[in-house]
Amino acid sequence: MNRKFLPISQDDMKSRGWDELDVILVSGDAYVDHPSYAAAVIGRVLEGAGYRVGIIAQPNCDKLDDFKKLGRPKLFFGVTAGNLDSMVANYTANKKPRSADDYSPGGKTALRPDRAIMVYTNKIRQCFPGTAVVIGGLEASLRRLAHYDYWSDKVRRSILLDSKADILVYGMGERQILEIAARVKNGIDVKSIRDIPGTSIISNKIEGIKNYTKLPSFEDVSANKDKFIEALKIIYSEADPFRGKTMLQKHADRYVIQYPPAIPHTTKELDNIYDLDYARRWHPVYDKDGGVPGFESVRFSVTSHRGCAGECSFCSLYMHQGRIVHSRSAGSILREIGKIAEDVNFRGTITDIGGPTVNLYMSECRRWKNGGTCAAKRCLMPSKCESLELGYKEAIKLWSDALKIPGVKHVFVGSGIRYDLLTGRVSDAYLEALCRDHVSGQLKVAPEHCDAGILKLMNKPSFDVYESFRDRFDHFSQRAGKRQYLVNYIISAHPGATLESELDLALKLKSLHIYPEQIQDYLPLPMTVSSCMYYTEKDFFTGKLIHVAKLGRERKLHRALIQYKNPENRKYVIEALRSLKKIELAKELFTKR
Repeated sequence: MNRKFLPISQDDMKSRGWDELDVILVSGDAYVDHPSYAAAVIGRVLEGAGYRVGIIAQPNCDKLDDFKKLGRPKLFFGVTAGNLDSMVANYTANKKPRSADDYSPGGKTALRPDRAIMVYTNKIRQCFPGTAVVIGGLEASLRRLAHYDYWSDKVRRSILLDSKADILVYGMGERQILEIAARVKNGIDVKSIRDIPGTSIISNKIEGIKNYTKLPSFEDVSANKDKFIEALKIIYSEADPFRGKTMLQKHADRYVIQYPPAIPHTTKELDNIYDLDYARRWHPVYDKDGGVPGFESVRFSVTSHRGCAGECSFCSLYMHQGRIVHSRSAGSILREIGKIAEDVNFRGTITDIGGPTVNLYMSECRRWKNGGTCAAKRCLMPSKCESLELGYKEAIKLWSDALKIPGVKHVFVGSGIRYDLLTGRVSDAYLEALCRDHVSGQLKVAPEHCDAGILKLMNKPSFDVYESFRDRFDHFSQRAGKRQYLVNYIISAHPGATLESELDLALKLKSLHIYPEQIQDYLPLPMTVSSCMYYTEKDFFTGKLIHVAKLGRERKLHRALIQYKNPENRKYVIEALRSLKKIELAKELFTKR
């Protein structure tokens, strides 16, 4: 593959005969030209529309040279922190600096600043006063309105105000960025753009805005936790591209105006995005560092769809990609696999064909195309809605066709799977094909907990549903003559969890001979339901007070109870059991069965 990268230097621009660029993208990630990397996707989409695009990846913020190296763009700078919020990328759930950064060359840390969008935008303003700045990506998307920030432990105002950007793109931003570029190219001042779905702006005037709802102000939500809950409930209910209203939130004497979400892409539009001419590797400037570690996990994988109807309380996907699932065609996916098979480093294994929830590929609801999602009920909870049709037949055929591509020996499912959609007879053919041909030996699932109350707060199915799936997975694996295992993801210290409930979880898992290694200490992500519960210490759905483990010591005890087999945790388990006055259970936990 000798596809050209987007320019990262003046020499690159000269080689194309360009003396200036239309759009310059500044990213907190290393430049990997692959459809799993947001800056690469936005860059290629703009390029495909005829714009001259360059990329400044991980600029050195100690001086201004990196920000100046491509000159002033004709239209605007596009700024993103990268595929993750910069605070998530830089710190663990316990606020410790991370030891590695998978999105940086060689896994090096400290190559992206904290609160990267604010820092980058400030530097651009210093270098090019008056130039338009558009911000987007996950960091912008989840901080577009007043939000709780775990790292400073306070409610922060919209990142639009703190970054002083001109316009914010939230969600998957291809539609929005093309519309902004077209308007600015046609001479419209970016500061006068006021009506693009999937964007937010700042204004001190709200005259002429129709079909809107006012949120409690920043001042109200930062002073009153009940107002914070009220605001998020409105945001949550209006997060629909068809029925959602424009939202106004006052910050001092100005308003943050959020327009309804962008309409999801059609299958053809999504195909066009993934069919673009990506180089499908990291930029050669990183070769000396050994490349970009995070790329290895997606190098031979394919994204099949966007959106997730699951609405897990702790997950940011609902607020970013939305609840409506939109899928690529099988033809587009197979074309991408064909390109992967041409890679000289490909050894025959497609590591994943998936998305936010792998078995929602090709899911459809008759409401989604014109009416949006239901306001009063959910797609999957407490059980799957009858109107939601699953694309299992299409998925099975896709897997089969992928294996027919020359050079492809294995096609595995590496993304997380929604196990509650695999417990009925209608899923037999899907689960049988999955277990027979498409599990690499381990399958990722996320029971998260066993306590009914905590699972309800998480908006996750009950544990007996997981147990039913576990039996079926074992059955179909045995039928295929294979010994395969579930990788069970668990969250410790989620709002509502107590030492008592974590002990119950440990005992339950031990009775099932499950000793989880994939434990995530709960991390409050901005604008999620669980983050709201963490901050307010109230059940988002009922308003009742709940226990929240906030102190580092208590969080450590929560994790230790679940991972009691780890010798390093033994003293913490003893401490937790003494605190619960249940020290007699130490023998039961530490005795092998």
